Amino acid sequence: MSHGVEAIPVDRFRTHFEVLDERFRRVNGDEWTECLWTGGRWLEGPAWFPAGRHLVFSDIPNDRLLRWDETTGAVGVFRQPAGYANGHTVDRRGRLVSCEQGRRRVTRTEADGTDTVLAERWRGRRLNSPNDVVEHSDGSIWFTDPSYGIDSDYEGHRAESEIGGNHVYRVDPHDGVVHRVADDFGQPNGLAFSPDESLLYVVDTRAKHLRRFQVTEGGTLRGGEVFATCDAGSFDGVRLDDAGRVWAAAHDGLHCFDPDGTLLGKLHLPEIVANFTFGGPQRNHLYICASSSLYSLRVNVSGVRYPGW
Repeated sequence: MSHGVEAIPVDRFRTHFEVLDERFRRVNGDEWTECLWTGGRWLEGPAWFPAGRHLVFSDIPNDRLLRWDETTGAVGVFRQPAGYANGHTVDRRGRLVSCEQGRRRVTRTEADGTDTVLAERWRGRRLNSPNDVVEHSDGSIWFTDPSYGIDSDYEGHRAESEIGGNHVYRVDPHDGVVHRVADDFGQPNGLAFSPDESLLYVVDTRAKHLRRFQVTEGGTLRGGEVFATCDAGSFDGVRLDDAGRVWAAAHDGLHCFDPDGTLLGKLHLPEIVANFTFGGPQRNHLYICASSSLYSLRVNVSGVRYPGW
């Protein structure tokens, strides 16, 4: 149920695509980018629900999830308190999967509104503060676990790490066991699969780069070479489009990379971008959480459709 937050009149500004490689000239979209809502402390984790035509996103320091309704333009509180939730995904059955920094766990919201805990410990020790999450077509859940939620009380609860490091994990779809799949990150953050799920891209915000791993049939990772380095602050969220291009959130907007690693261009935003997603009936609406505001525009590329969708 949405309540307690008034819709703020839509503002807009001229869209700025910066072409750095000629291959990016074919990528464009609306002449104007809309600011759908502003007034958060630090917005994150947008997740698009096609059936409801709405977007759920986090306002982490205010410990709430917000909901933007496409049909009315209204924004209201979806859940508060929210465990200082950060990143989200919508699974193949239309359920919300959330990384709760404050409660140090990954949960799934069922159709009846109850929560199922998918991960909260690794080898008996509490997770740090799960950050971002994706689902594989085999049903496994993959998530990153940096320390942001336990570093201070700003977006979680200050605590010592029980694990002693910041890692990437996979939840087995059959027995629910949490497996560590990568253990050499500073602060792992956004993650996304390639269109055929043979590759996994993972951001290391502390190192200011994006890495690429090969995904094995057994659910492990190989490789992990640096795919791209950020030239404007640090990377955060990451998504792919239907051509396999890699889009990453940065301090000056969204950076778009060819699968060969070339920085093709940028979509500039006026605030630091944390995360984003493709939505709408054709998956060609970009919904962007940037600092205190939610932005949107329609583009001429679509978000990748993964197996099983």
